[in-house]
Amino acid sequence: MKHKILSLILIAVPALILASGDPHGEVPHLDGSIENLNIIWVIPFIGILLSIAVFPLVAPLFWHHHFGKVSLFWAVSLIGPFLLKEGLEITLYELLHVAFLEYIPFIILLLALFTISGGVRLTGSLVGTPSVNTLIILIGTILASWMGTTGAAMLLIRPLIRANAHRKHKVHVIVFFIFLVANIGGSLTPLGDPPLFLGFLKGVDFFWTTTAMFKPMAFMIICLLILFYMFDKYYFGHELIPESNRNEESHKLGLEGSFNLLLLLGVIGGVLLSGFWDGGGIYYDVFHIRLEIQNVVRDGLLLGLAYASWILTSRKIRTANDYTWFPIIEVAKLFAGIFVTIIPAIAILKAGTHGALASVVSSVSNGDGSPIDFMYFWATGILSSFLDNAPTYLVFFNTAGGNATTLMEDLPNTLLAISAGAVFMGANTYIGNAPNFMVKSISEASGIEMPSFFGYFFKWALPILFPLFILVSFLFF
Repeated sequence: MKHKILSLILIAVPALILASGDPHGEVPHLDGSIENLNIIWVIPFIGILLSIAVFPLVAPLFWHHHFGKVSLFWAVSLIGPFLLKEGLEITLYELLHVAFLEYIPFIILLLALFTISGGVRLTGSLVGTPSVNTLIILIGTILASWMGTTGAAMLLIRPLIRANAHRKHKVHVIVFFIFLVANIGGSLTPLGDPPLFLGFLKGVDFFWTTTAMFKPMAFMIICLLILFYMFDKYYFGHELIPESNRNEESHKLGLEGSFNLLLLLGVIGGVLLSGFWDGGGIYYDVFHIRLEIQNVVRDGLLLGLAYASWILTSRKIRTANDYTWFPIIEVAKLFAGIFVTIIPAIAILKAGTHGALASVVSSVSNGDGSPIDFMYFWATGILSSFLDNAPTYLVFFNTAGGNATTLMEDLPNTLLAISAGAVFMGANTYIGNAPNFMVKSISEASGIEMPSFFGYFFKWALPILFPLFILVSFLFF
């Protein structure tokens, strides 16, 4: 197994090898206007989304063995024509930009959280009753704002699965876990979810998010926990639970690999470091791409913490956790394709009213240019369900003016709408937020038959989340 983590770690090496020299010439620019990029350039992105949605349903065995090749196919189907149209310079710049500034830091953070949280095991006779399940999800929801949705999800998903191993009906448990722990729980701080961290880097106060997002987040959490308890109580009452499980004392708990919790604190510290430390202005340039020293240090620290966890944690703990590399490998391969094929989609959105998606951008403002807050909430949210929610947040942050001070002081409800849309509606699909897919993959590896891409959206997200989002629109925007 050691060679697998080393191979993942080495993904980051090119960023350090190439980081030298000064930029020469103007920075290549991808023109996202409709004159340069029409809607056809979004086809590879739609293709990979449909592949993720359809193949596991119609050809599960093929998908399980070849999902990486499918992801590569869609990436190449964009890169080839893109290279012919835009030329080598712009193509190379866009690919390196998305690799060094988005994909590699993204995978490193997920790798660190996945590896470290997989070394912690909650032991004892925890039984998945409605009360226990609700409590686990509530704890994870609270933790998500302070250790990230990925960290909280990876820490608690395995104990939750083990607690419900005796249950026949448990898909709803995982789905509500995704809703709350992997998404909505990350609302209160920039540590919780990547879009909020980007806002922090753009100048939004660390605790502005805590105060502004508290009420809508509390509304969503209370409603969803009540709904979950009702669901779980109904299913629990219709199952034949062995008496040995019913009578087990659930308070006899223990924690193995607890030193990994200190490593998780190190991850939090590393992320905070990159936000508060400016690195003394030190940076490296790789083909016009600025790699700031604080981000390089952060990524190196996260890799070191992941390696320390892998070396120091007993193999017995990981075996008991059913720990495999498959979930992180699946996410790494699929999101590589997503991050590549999303390049033209983001460029088109950034072009605003001059792009092929002008109708989306213009829908968030009145004729006089004043913002329509509830439209910001829905536009940011719907796009965050299918695009990466971090760049989507930035698009609408800039559409609203892009000045953090102005947004916090003069247009706080607009900034709230953008923030809530990006975080809340990441729960709408498996690809809305990275931990969604990881939770799905871990659950399936444990034998739980999770709903398909469309099944998740139409059976769970649409009937449960959308009515609540409508209420949030009326109550807060």
